[in-house]
Amino acid sequence: MTEVPYGRYEEAYKAIHSALMGLTCPPPGRKLTKLGFTWNPDGTVATLKAYDGADLLFILTFTWNNEGTLREVART
Repeated sequence: MTEVPYGRYEEAYKAIHSALMGLTCPPPGRKLTKLGFTWNPDGTVATLKAYDGADLLFILTFTWNNEGTLREVART
């Protein structure tokens, strides 16, 4: 992802949107029909599972910093 200088909000929103679209794009010929979530004990999201019908397409795993900010999202 491209770094955007502070204060350039429109560019930042576009960069975030592009990164999320790539991260959540289903494989060719498939579509997202269902999402499943798991949660950490502190209430933060642990995983997001994306399905096409009953078929699992991918899992997003969220890693959090100690102060509660998002550290990483990984797709498997």
